Amino acid sequence: MIEAKSLCKRYGSFTAVNNLSFTVEAGQVLGFLGPNGAGKSTTMKMLTGFLRPTSGTALVNGIDVAEDSVAARMHIGYLPEGAPSYGEMTVRQFLAFIARARLIGSREVAGSVDKAIDKLNLSAVSQQPIETLSKGFKRRVGLAQAIIHDPQILILDEPTDGLDPNQKHEVRHLIQDMAHDKIIIISTHILEEVEAVCNRVMIIADGKLLADDTPHGLIAHSRYHRSVSMVVEGAERVASVLSELPEVAKAELRDGELTLFPAAESGLFEAITNAITDNQWEVSALRLEAGRLDEVFRSITRVEAAS
Repeated sequence: MIEAKSLCKRYGSFTAVNNLSFTVEAGQVLGFLGPNGAGKSTTMKMLTGFLRPTSGTALVNGIDVAEDSVAARMHIGYLPEGAPSYGEMTVRQFLAFIARARLIGSREVAGSVDKAIDKLNLSAVSQQPIETLSKGFKRRVGLAQAIIHDPQILILDEPTDGLDPNQKHEVRHLIQDMAHDKIIIISTHILEEVEAVCNRVMIIADGKLLADDTPHGLIAHSRYHRSVSMVVEGAERVASVLSELPEVAKAELRDGELTLFPAAESGLFEAITNAITDNQWEVSALRLEAGRLDEVFRSITRVEAAS
């Protein structure tokens, strides 16, 4: 378990993290969201012992991180922002160095390195100096060092930064594979990533916790939840007709897409499909919206910025 109790970090008069409290348990993949400067990276640095809190406590499996940082870090794999490494080392040399630093026995070092290289598909560059690698490969080396000792807790700051779409898919699949018995905290600004791999989301701004829910729970607060979007010939005329239906609370036409908002919990989609059939409209796209996480995120953080 990770437990944060009233965590605060101040730099003079500036408060980076403001009275943050939460717990995370095994099996949870927590997406840690917030605008730039929200306090995400500062919180992660306090959880991993890289920064000492101004006040409050961070516990890792019951160990106070500030009081016994080394013992707490033994349970953690950490990918910090920027994924620092030793550029003159080859990938294999660097991972072997990290394995020894993580107190992996000398007989197990080579096997641990091989597993990490295999999981992150680094075999093609394993003998190259890290400084010669692309940003995407450097990021994957950073992930490999974070998992090399098979930690109970993974704390990942922007884990797919710099990766191409195929590499992002591989990393997300790796996270899902590891998630069943680990705690994984992911700081990211990529909302698609949160929906893909996380089963819990926290949103912070100005160092304060604003929301803590499942992705589905947050999306349910979207104004688009249970709305119907369509691309149809003669959208303005269609909007006028559909606005008269009792199931439609509002029709909104934007960038060629017509969105109909529900007046009740159910019945909207069926009413619209019936109207399409009755009027023989030419529809090229039609979907029932679950909701939009980006819209919820903007709404929550805008409220905080305005307060």
